[in-house]
Amino acid sequence: MRGYLVLESGEIYTGEWQGGTDRAGEVVFNTSHSGYEEIATDPSYFSQIVVMTAPMQGNYGIEDDVWESRQLWIDGFICLEIQDSERDQAWKKRLTENGIPLLTEIDTRMLALRLRQGGTPWGALVQAQDQATAVAKAQTLIAQKKTLDKDWVYIASRKEPEVRRGDNMVGPRVAVLDFGSKENILRELQHRCSEIKIFNSRTSVQDILAYNPDGIMLTNGPGDPADVKVAIGTVRELLGVKPIFGICMGHQILGLALGAKTYKLKFGHRGSNHPIRDTVLNQIYVTSQNHGYAVEESTLPSDVKVTHVNLNDGTVAGFYSEKRKCLGIQYHPESCPGPHEASGLFSYFVERMI
Repeated sequence: MRGYLVLESGEIYTGEWQGGTDRAGEVVFNTSHSGYEEIATDPSYFSQIVVMTAPMQGNYGIEDDVWESRQLWIDGFICLEIQDSERDQAWKKRLTENGIPLLTEIDTRMLALRLRQGGTPWGALVQAQDQATAVAKAQTLIAQKKTLDKDWVYIASRKEPEVRRGDNMVGPRVAVLDFGSKENILRELQHRCSEIKIFNSRTSVQDILAYNPDGIMLTNGPGDPADVKVAIGTVRELLGVKPIFGICMGHQILGLALGAKTYKLKFGHRGSNHPIRDTVLNQIYVTSQNHGYAVEESTLPSDVKVTHVNLNDGTVAGFYSEKRKCLGIQYHPESCPGPHEASGLFSYFVERMI
C-alpha cells in the first residue's frame, strides 16, 4: 500500500504504508543505530514523527522491560526497512497495533539532509490513493495538531504524585518535577537515594517543600521550554534553597529560571553519538541526546559557569553554579538508548551537591 510523508513546506515523500492511522507532528531525525523502543516510549518525542537514519529497524524484536514510559509517544515512525519476516514482526506489530503510522522504503538519508538543511518542519503521515489526496489530508491533520495546547510538558507529565523507595537507605530524598520523565532518570535516582517523590510539572513551591526533599530533579520533556506554564516560576523560587539538577527540558527550564534565554535549534540533536566536553567529570565522551532547543550562553548570569560543550556545534551542553546550587545538563546522562559514560553526573548531584 502507498503511503506519504507530506511536509508543511511542500515536499512529498512516497513510501510503503505498513499500518497505523494518519497522524501529524514535527518531523525529526534520529541517528541512533539501536534503541527504537526507548525512543518511541520517551515522552520527549510527544507530537513528533521520527525518521531513523539507520537503515534496518525492528531487527532485534521487542522487550517491554526497556520501555522508558508506560506508552508510545511518537506520532510516526519512518525507516528504510522494517523487520517483517516469519521469524519476527514484533516491532512492526507493536507500532501498528498502537495506531502509530509506519512508513518504509523512503530514502531516509535524503530526508535527513532535507531536515538538516531546511530545519524541523511540521508534517503528516497519510495513506492515500494519490498525492493530491495525501496533501489535502495532511493539511487538515497539521492544522488540527497546531491547535493543541503548547504546554506539551504538562500533557506528558503525570498528574498525581508518586512515591518510590530507593535502594540506598542512607541516601537523600529527592523531589522530581516531572516534565515528561524517562524511567531511567528515576532508576538512576532510586539507585542512589532512599526515596524519591515525583510531582506534576505545575506543582507549587509549597507542595514541593512540604515533602522536605534534600534535592530536586528537573526531568526531560517535550516541546518549547518557553511555553511551559508555572514551572519556570517554581524553579526560580527554589534556586538557592535546595540543590537542583536539570536534564534536557529540565536544563532549559533551569536556564529560563536563572534569567537566560532559550532558542530553537535548526534541526535539533537526536541520537546516541554526540560528543561532549565535560569539565565537571573532566572527560570527553559520547552521549545520548534528544532536544530541539538550547540555552543561549551569553544570557546566563555571571555566576553560572558553562561546564559542558557540544563538540559538534559548540552549543551549551551544561552549566553549574555553586552559589545557586544548580547543575543543568542538556543531554541524557541516563542514556537509554546510548552510552552510559555520563551517568557519573547523578553521583555528582547526590554526593557533592546535596
